[in-house]
Amino acid sequence: MKKVIIGGKPTAKSAPSSPDKWVSDRSGKTKRLTIDIPLSLHQRVKSQCALRDEKMADVVRELLEKHFEQEYQERATGNDPASN
Repeated sequence: MKKVIIGGKPTAKSAPSSPDKWVSDRSGKTKRLTIDIPLSLHQRVKSQCALRDEKMADVVRELLEKHFEQEYQERATGNDPASN
């Protein structure tokens, strides 16, 4: 008698082999940033994001973008189009 092996249900997209692979496969170039913050701050951020239906990572990215504006980076590297 022939044995037939039946696997699990196929998925539309296979899971990445590691978190690093998942990050590198995302559209656009990204880099992971890990920081330590006090537990109380984490709890405040997490609860406020939940109330606003926002992702913590999106909020942190937005704050970093505001703090490190593109203009500042262009001036610092000498690539400021306004100076031409």
